Amino acid sequence: MNSLYERRISSPVGGLHVVASDEAIVGVYLPEHKGAPVIMAHDGQNHPLLAEAARQLAEYFTGGRAFFTLPLDLQGSAFQREVWRALVGIPFGETRSYAELARALGRPQAARAVGAANAKNPISIIVPCHRVIAGDGALTGYAGGVAAKQWLLSHEQEHHAPRHVIH
Repeated sequence: MNSLYERRISSPVGGLHVVASDEAIVGVYLPEHKGAPVIMAHDGQNHPLLAEAARQLAEYFTGGRAFFTLPLDLQGSAFQREVWRALVGIPFGETRSYAELARALGRPQAARAVGAANAKNPISIIVPCHRVIAGDGALTGYAGGVAAKQWLLSHEQEHHAPRHVIH
């Protein structure tokens, strides 16, 4: 297995724990992240990929970035990876329901399975699982806490105008 590196990054939703291998980002965890694994990693303060992740996250939090251009290593089941790839397709400032996401994947009966996969997303914010909400618009579960999900969605709504965004 590749070596892992970690870096703590300050953000408006609390300190983020960002983890990378030599090739890709493997995790972004919020302070209240439910189910975050215990990761044995080297100090990545000077790791170039983690430095780039810190830069892109800072741009996101100041409203200057709508999507990320970082290499990702999504580690999960085939279905989980399919759901996580679909999350990246939800545009900045928009939301989808679990049922809408299930239909988009061609699995209209799989809304609960989509929700379960969404909850296991290891790369929060960059893979925007916060953009998935209940069918009635409720902000149901978020591994980083509902308050963080609300902040992220409000932030994206505030900075939704394309002229403010790096593509």
